[in-house]
Amino acid sequence: MAHLQIVVGSTRPGRAALPVAAWTHDRAVAHGGFKVELVDLEDYALPVLDEPRHPRMAQYEHEHTKRWSAKIAEGDAYVFVTPEYNYGPSVSLLNAFDYLSREWQYKPVGFVSYGGVAGGLRSVQVMKQIVTTVKMMPIPEGVAIPMVMRHLGDNGFTSTPIIDAAVPIMLDELLRWTEALESLRHNPPPPPMPPMPPPGAPLNPFPAMPKVHKGEST
Repeated sequence: MAHLQIVVGSTRPGRAALPVAAWTHDRAVAHGGFKVELVDLEDYALPVLDEPRHPRMAQYEHEHTKRWSAKIAEGDAYVFVTPEYNYGPSVSLLNAFDYLSREWQYKPVGFVSYGGVAGGLRSVQVMKQIVTTVKMMPIPEGVAIPMVMRHLGDNGFTSTPIIDAAVPIMLDELLRWTEALESLRHNPPPPPMPPMPPPGAPLNPFPAMPKVHKGEST
């Protein structure tokens, strides 16, 4: 059975992402098409990206990166639960995403977004452009939750019939893409960049450009 990871895309204290993600997890389990896991960014305590080498090389130096890489590599598909901050996703989600590259490749992703009147959809549009650069497939079907604070209480997140109905539609399509991309996930291409230099050598793989003196033409 394909492994679906529900990623809690905010680490802000008091975040709505956690109850919304817990609700999404329960709905995905009820769907029955995936093995479902909740992955909380807060559990990984990732600092602002601090790896010196390009993530495509997967030559990680820090234990927090290795731990994050190992977890994401287990997934076959993802649902990102994302707020909308200033018409975009949270910095914590973007930062966690940018740590990795090959771990995301050829895997589909759906979105459960929340916010004010727009339901976080502008955040999703930004993330859809970003995830395609690492060969992910962002599916059109998603779940948008407008006026999220009206749905939060002592018992967590309370949905509505309209929101409930959107979840299986998204998961059905996510499962189709998960199955369709299986052969690509299991046969990824080699890294597109040459091996990085050994420790102590300059990290820039490109030769220095010749100096141009004043008056010379390039």
